[in-house]
Amino acid sequence: MKKRSFLQSAMLLAAASTFSLAQAQALTPLKFQLDWRFEGPAALFLQPVAKGTFKAAGLDVTVDAGNGSGGAVQRVASGTYDMGFADLAALMEFHANNPDAQNKPVAVMMVYNNTPASVMALKRSGIAKPADLAGKKLGAPVFDAGRRAFPIFAKANKVGSVQWTAMDPPLRETMLVRGDVDAITGFTFTSLLNLEARGAKAADVVVLPYADFGVKLYGNVIIASPKLIKENPAAIKAFLSAFTKGAKEVIANPAAAIEYVKARDGIVNVALETRRLQLAIDTVINSPDARAEGFGQAKPGRLSLMASQVSDAFNTKTRVNADEVWNAAFLPSTAELNILPRK
Repeated sequence: MKKRSFLQSAMLLAAASTFSLAQAQALTPLKFQLDWRFEGPAALFLQPVAKGTFKAAGLDVTVDAGNGSGGAVQRVASGTYDMGFADLAALMEFHANNPDAQNKPVAVMMVYNNTPASVMALKRSGIAKPADLAGKKLGAPVFDAGRRAFPIFAKANKVGSVQWTAMDPPLRETMLVRGDVDAITGFTFTSLLNLEARGAKAADVVVLPYADFGVKLYGNVIIASPKLIKENPAAIKAFLSAFTKGAKEVIANPAAAIEYVKARDGIVNVALETRRLQLAIDTVINSPDARAEGFGQAKPGRLSLMASQVSDAFNTKTRVNADEVWNAAFLPSTAELNILPRK
């Protein structure tokens, strides 16, 4: 009996191992490129990886930190990554400046319904409204999304000419606090908290969000390579479905989600990144516009307007074709996308 029991156990163990191996082999590998470092908002992607949500959907997803939306678009275009996370304006610019490129990534899901870009200044500068920026010295990296889109903000608010100072990203908030520049552009949930980390009090920071001042640009989207769209559209659908489930969990409990960011970068400040994630949720993910349009989705009229504005502001080689940068065919059902809590 003991011998028989041992043999049965061995056979069951071998069968289980074979099944696990087959399961692992069946997973579709996907390389995903973030737009930025492992900060609070990265939890939207890191949590479903760590909790096995992507694996349950048949995917083996690898998420890597990035150094800007432009880089994320380029890496997906080159085929180095299958999918990525990037500012829609950067994707539009790539399309319009590379009309003959064979591999132009396509946006398949809206995540930041509003651009996170804003102008930030300290109250001591006397800047309280957009018109006050005329004649001032503004600072931002040359590739900053807010700086690139500033002509749209300036036109919408009749802002006079300004002077620009370029710097590396780590110096942007430092130069504002030191008084080297009068204002900066940047993502609100990045620069506002960075200013506090450099000694500025939140009450002393003036924030002029683009979305609150007539600039209804979309923000970050999930992008996919043409190769993946052609060869494995089911993988994109599975990714977006799993991501949506994960995003719902992150939105419901941002504090818990930050632990998965810390697991990837042990030196992150948990309290700071929790605030950053919550700020991103409140301002660009669960915004009034997002609740009106629906999570993950984009409206044709707004897309067309943004395509025209980006063409003008970025002075692209060709006009942006909104129909070529957006593909909603892989989105989960409306019921699945209904994840935003009402305020």
